[in-house]
Amino acid sequence: MKALALILVFFISSFVIKAQEEPKGVTITVTVPNVTSSEGEVHFGLYDENTFMKAAPIQGEKSIIENGVAKIIFKNVPAGVFAISCFHDKNGNQRMDFEENGMPKENYGVSNNQMSYGPPMWGDAKFEVGTENLDLEIRM
Repeated sequence: MKALALILVFFISSFVIKAQEEPKGVTITVTVPNVTSSEGEVHFGLYDENTFMKAAPIQGEKSIIENGVAKIIFKNVPAGVFAISCFHDKNGNQRMDFEENGMPKENYGVSNNQMSYGPPMWGDAKFEVGTENLDLEIRM
């Protein structure tokens, strides 16, 4: 019986210790203030250099649109260099839609708000994450 009580105390204390551990990484809050309609939602992706415009994001989030604003939070982001892209999924099909000529049908934006003709470039969108939480604004 003592052994069972000891195991139970150890098991419960391990949960308490885990609950008190500090989360690793920082929080990045991203706001898009100029969404043109309340239809659908805005999808966000956090990328590193190896995944930007090539693969699934390291973290992905989506936001409803309230009063023309979409807002999400990426949690536990480690120190490093990242970029964020987002698009307004007006029709709710969970992907960005393109015209036959390759032009996007839906509005999009990237971190640092550097928009040029052609696809977004890593060098224009990248930013550094250190030890401080970040608040970013992306315009579409």
